[in-house]
Amino acid sequence: MSITDKMRTISAVHATGATTLHISWSDGTEADLDLAGLMADRAFATLRDQAEFARVEIGDWGHGLAWPSGAELGADRLWLETLAATGHDDARTFLEWRMRHGLSLSKAAEALGVSRRMVAYYSNGEKVVPKPVLLACKGWEVSEGLRAA
Repeated sequence: MSITDKMRTISAVHATGATTLHISWSDGTEADLDLAGLMADRAFATLRDQAEFARVEIGDWGHGLAWPSGAELGADRLWLETLAATGHDDARTFLEWRMRHGLSLSKAAEALGVSRRMVAYYSNGEKVVPKPVLLACKGWEVSEGLRAA
């Protein structure tokens, strides 16, 4: 994501289980996230203690989550988890493609031959990403890889 994307921040969070959080976003989106997979990483070992996990707080300006132990999760990663939890796997795949290649809304639009507005809709999960667009993302990766080789 880039500065030109919709500025979305975390407005509320609370632990609902040993590895689950309920998160509310500034745009009104809410989701229950199971972070068990992330917590398997040793960087989050302190969060395996349920009491520590429950002490989650919103980080600076709503751009992430923080725990007293020093563990942090950024809003970008949490937004990807939110997209998956709310049934927007297509948007998650699309946004991961953009992030992986550092593409702004304008650059992604140029690469795919669609409008900047549609890229924003796809990135925010406001519109379903059509299968041909997801295939075009894969094709773009291949063509860029060939150019780099």
